[in-house]
Amino acid sequence: MSEKSKFSGCGATGIGSMPGGDAREAAKTVTGTFGDGEGLPYLPELPARGPGADMIGRTLGLLVDLYGHVEPSGWRVGDRPGRDTRRAHSWLGEDLDAVEEFTQGYEGPLKVQAVGPWTLAAALERRGGEAALGDPGACRDLAGSLAEGLRAHLADVRRRVPGARVILQLDEPSLTGVLRGQIRTASGYRTYRAVDRQVVEGALRDVLEANGDGATVVHTCAPDVPFALLRRAGADGISFDFSLLTEREEEAIGEAVEGGTQLLLGVVPGTDPASGALSDPGGSVMGVRTLWRRLGLNPGTLAESLVITPSCGLAGASPAYARAALAHCARAARSLADNPE
Repeated sequence: MSEKSKFSGCGATGIGSMPGGDAREAAKTVTGTFGDGEGLPYLPELPARGPGADMIGRTLGLLVDLYGHVEPSGWRVGDRPGRDTRRAHSWLGEDLDAVEEFTQGYEGPLKVQAVGPWTLAAALERRGGEAALGDPGACRDLAGSLAEGLRAHLADVRRRVPGARVILQLDEPSLTGVLRGQIRTASGYRTYRAVDRQVVEGALRDVLEANGDGATVVHTCAPDVPFALLRRAGADGISFDFSLLTEREEEAIGEAVEGGTQLLLGVVPGTDPASGALSDPGGSVMGVRTLWRRLGLNPGTLAESLVITPSCGLAGASPAYARAALAHCARAARSLADNPE
């Protein structure tokens, strides 16, 4: 299956997180907006429920033979599964049950998100309080455990939604900081050494391969996305905040499009903006059309090369705005398909 066909019918989607704590309501919103050919439905995340529903805790709950528990400073490696791990499993089970309920008979793409190995390594503390990022062996163990856990998780999703083409998204907001040596130590007075790019690439590749022949995406809402590295690691799609794109990255964008990489462009604000910001779907993607012209790309490739998303997760938005933002993404994607010029 080609990279393009893996994303066919995925004109718009969300990043992952949603406001509130009602799993059924979130699943109903996502599948209702994107589940009828309007875009790419996904497994919602509801971090407002607390530790274990947050992006780090949720992913720690997927690990095999590695456990985490909450300390005042954040998540720390533990010897055995405790209350925090059980809570993460319980909430993920609720979310899966809800998506299963609202996707009965569904056939099409379905996106599942997890934190990538490097953001996880930057966030998870070892027993002494320093991040796993400072220990190459701990980073390897973490990536291996994550890959194994994701294989089981994705198999469960396919069992629950047998008609789904499952797309795996790795969230890596700390990736640029890891590559540049910008992640601060526990004291805050120094930073961890930059990780070699080949090591970063290799771990990402190993974890992305957990989805087998299924499509994969790496998402970051940080500036300076390492497009070439992510493509070499095997990501079929790259998701980023379009407003943070700079001119020096435009060549990499052109190369990605011409190489068949899907771009998931965050063009809709992730939190409630001033009134009227969602009034013009065509206006939301005007900058995308302009970029295409500047790069000399064929306007006819817009709809097949892009997926429209919010700029980041919607956890900080009001429920009403979250619903409106997802619907607006779908309308903006239709605008690009109907009016590529």
